[in-house]
Amino acid sequence: MGESAMDIDINTLRGLATVFCLVAFIAVVLWAYSDRKHKDFEEAANLPFQDEGLTGSTHKNKKEAPHV
Repeated sequence: MGESAMDIDINTLRGLATVFCLVAFIAVVLWAYSDRKHKDFEEAANLPFQDEGLTGSTHKNKKEAPHV
């Protein structure tokens, strides 16, 4: 049997998967570093520091129960 132009072997599929992954990676990088998302990521980066005073004072005032 002769091969037609539509026959795809495993190496062609691997090549297409590699190209797809590269395009997806570049899209995620561009999305992450876009100016539109900068404010959202800046807010998310500061979340651990927003309630620092609340958690710090409550843990210091509570006594730990002895381990039984």
